Amino acid sequence: MLGASQVMAAQTVKQPNILLIVADDLGFSDLSALGSEIQTPHLDKLLADGRLMLDFHAAPSCSPTRAMLMSGNDPHIAGLGM
Repeated sequence: MLGASQVMAAQTVKQPNILLIVADDLGFSDLSALGSEIQTPHLDKLLADGRLMLDFHAAPSCSPTRAMLMSGNDPHIAGLGM
């Protein structure tokens, strides 16, 4: 027979560690690991040790981009289309 702590330990699921960096005016190739002449060693190390998400669509300005990220919707649906 399992005790309550054993049942809870068996049900514990390890959650992933996620670091998402949102930066204004940063192009895809502005990191030195992706071809830039600008040295970004700390960001390059994060990139080398983790994963790179390549399927996120940004808007021309920061507020709609943040609205898309936080809501999972098109910025027009989130109320920040213009």
